[in-house]
Amino acid sequence: MRTTIGVRSLLFSFIVLIFSHGAFAQVGMGISVNFGPPALPVYEQPICPNDGYLWTPGYWAYDDDDGYYWVPGTWVEAPQVGFLWTPGYWGWGGSAFIFHEGYWGPHVGFYGGINYGFGYVGVGYEGGRWDGGHFAYNTYVNHVNTTIIHNTYNTRITVVSENHVSFNGGNGGVEARESEQERSYASERHVGPVAAQTQHVQAARGNPELRASANHGKPPIAATARAGDFKSGAVASRDAGGEYKAPPANAARGGEEAHPENNAAGHANPAHASDIEAHKSTPPNTGNAATDKKYQQQQDKLAAKQNQDHQKLQQQQDKEHQQAAKKNYNDQQKQQMEQRHQQQTQQLEQKHSTQTQQLQQRQAPAPRAGGGKPH
Repeated sequence: MRTTIGVRSLLFSFIVLIFSHGAFAQVGMGISVNFGPPALPVYEQPICPNDGYLWTPGYWAYDDDDGYYWVPGTWVEAPQVGFLWTPGYWGWGGSAFIFHEGYWGPHVGFYGGINYGFGYVGVGYEGGRWDGGHFAYNTYVNHVNTTIIHNTYNTRITVVSENHVSFNGGNGGVEARESEQERSYASERHVGPVAAQTQHVQAARGNPELRASANHGKPPIAATARAGDFKSGAVASRDAGGEYKAPPANAARGGEEAHPENNAAGHANPAHASDIEAHKSTPPNTGNAATDKKYQQQQDKLAAKQNQDHQKLQQQQDKEHQQAAKKNYNDQQKQQMEQRHQQQTQQLEQKHSTQTQQLQQRQAPAPRAGGGKPH
């Protein structure tokens, strides 16, 4: 089952290398959390520092050691004329919340239906547009000094929802699905976060005040005028976007501790079916040889079926990797494929964990009559 792991590990490393440009190394492929981020805080937008800067909304990122932390919204110079920012977002993957990295491209793609504000109302972008090589700002939603920046307009926009939900899907998440047009935008030529954004994220991660556990959803630095500068032109949150709920005491990234039953095969957060060790039965010891033999056969049968499931999924994922190489997938397509494979693998292991528990319960000794205590 593990004969192709060397090749896939090489491919996976190559993909990670591709995405290491920008903030992907921090919150990109493979980062999953078993509890959702806090609500988006309420804050004002700092004034645009100069012509050609585009707004990138704040969001909750995640760190293994410190949990969720706030990455302040900020103005960033576009990497090239004509490019717009598609924000990243947290989405429920069936077994955990997974972060989908943002990117720069000719159009704004899917960002989970999240209402980040300031033109990002959940679909598309209403904060401005490129016009003749210059970015024109919609002053209805953007804070711009019109005495310095003259390429502006003022168009009222309609906000469908005023909620501050910060994730897509799952319990309480935004119920939005990617359209065919948005999917096509993700396939266009685009680039990941620029260096200024990467440095901005690193600065946020290193600031203890921005951790949700410290600010309870109301970060003291909600947005900045320039990336990485948390003092000059920075603004604080007016309020938390909703009631802050501390994570469970046993919460962990990817459900590794909160749901130990999901790791029956010995792998926390497996990314591919080939990462899972073969299921093995546990020799029963009931004290009755005939019963032990019967139970052993049941366990062997279940383990064989589960290993067949692994092989089937591995073959499917191997085929998709081959197709990706043959069709020369772009970065976004590779990221989506790897996230899908991780979701498939974790869901399969959850299913197998449930099957194993059910069999163990059936094979458990029946309780004694009369209260269960021997006389």
